[in-house]
Amino acid sequence: MQPQRHDIEPEIVIADQLFADLQAASASRLGITRASYGEGEDRAHALMRALGRRLGLEHRVDAAGNLYLTLPGRNRALPGIMIGSHLDSVPEGGNFDGAAGVVAGLAVAARYRRLNRVPNRDITVMGIRAEELSWFPAPYIGSRAAFGMLEPEVLDRCLRHDTGKSLGDHMRLAGFDPEAIRRGERQLAPDEIRCYFELHIEQGPVLVQHDIPVGIVTGIRGNLRYRYCHILGAYAHAGAEPRSSRRDAVFAGSAFVERLEATWLDHERHGKDLVCTVGQFHTDAEVHTMTKVPGELWFTMDIRSADNPVLLECDRTLRQEAERIGAERGVTIDLGPFTNALPGPIDPDLRRTLLRLAEELGVSALEMPSGAGHDAAVFAISGVPTAMIFVRNEHGSHNPHEAMRMDDFAEGLRLLMAAVEASDASPSTSGDASIG
Repeated sequence: MQPQRHDIEPEIVIADQLFADLQAASASRLGITRASYGEGEDRAHALMRALGRRLGLEHRVDAAGNLYLTLPGRNRALPGIMIGSHLDSVPEGGNFDGAAGVVAGLAVAARYRRLNRVPNRDITVMGIRAEELSWFPAPYIGSRAAFGMLEPEVLDRCLRHDTGKSLGDHMRLAGFDPEAIRRGERQLAPDEIRCYFELHIEQGPVLVQHDIPVGIVTGIRGNLRYRYCHILGAYAHAGAEPRSSRRDAVFAGSAFVERLEATWLDHERHGKDLVCTVGQFHTDAEVHTMTKVPGELWFTMDIRSADNPVLLECDRTLRQEAERIGAERGVTIDLGPFTNALPGPIDPDLRRTLLRLAEELGVSALEMPSGAGHDAAVFAISGVPTAMIFVRNEHGSHNPHEAMRMDDFAEGLRLLMAAVEASDASPSTSGDASIG
């Protein structure tokens, strides 16, 4: 029976209370803070475990600290259905980014329990560790660790900015097993997962602008991230050094950023998906002053696309531009290394199923890409049929003003519940048209 709004009122009450509990457990100066492998994230995991116990779910914590709460199915040999998201946040962020997906998964399990229904296969809700890059400079730490994809050096090289301790140290201090992660031991096997669903607030304004409560994601953009871009020129007197002999790092940086935007515009004109951001751009506060020609500059770049060859082509272009501008202006522009998070393909049959179910349920939904990265991308890259549902959210995300309405959450939850039921009913073990 497909879930109608009045049918799921008890689960909405549970979800609303869980959001309130999360807010209270991780409130900080401006918003909420759930640091990766920190107190706020730990409290969020504890709240999910407590609800899982009340629902009689099996629970497991893996070597990386990821949490699994499982509603057992009749045939436990079948590949299970997974629902999940992350429970960490950016510093002084909002209450719904990531957490909404875990809360939604527990609401699905709560409905099965309330109706005394046993699924055909296991349904597992996953609370994923350390998705946000704000704490450790590595993408998708928890989900990549679960699939044995986390590079061993990340455990030692990545330091949490506020503690100075390594990722491996934080895992160990929390009682987890970083050595198992270092050995690449899989905590999840892709062939044991029927499909993965992630419900998430939209982190941009598209659903708000279209006045539509739910989005059905068409794909997850991958990215190149450059954290250590550096321009080296020469300091000089602001009044005495003529333009012809200046080696000005800031003007060189401005010329490079102008070429970055020109590259973006050129890709747009040719119908290629690309988004570019320079998040940091600064001189040395201990050296710079109004009366000096700046001799050094540091900046970052975040470049995203649904097409990884476009990203790699962009890298080649930008390195050529850096060399050209550096030669013209007498500076060295070093873009440094980058990390490359691959785009996450959404399973086309799961996507079609979501579209069909939205129409049948009367849920107003918009197809749209995800500009932000999500753990769902790791599941998709690992070969797990994956789909995402967005829920309308005012004021974007990564700030204290996230404002997801519970009525919109209910619409996304209805769609998620119907998709889980359709996938549970299907005998298939991979995404195909027989779903539902």
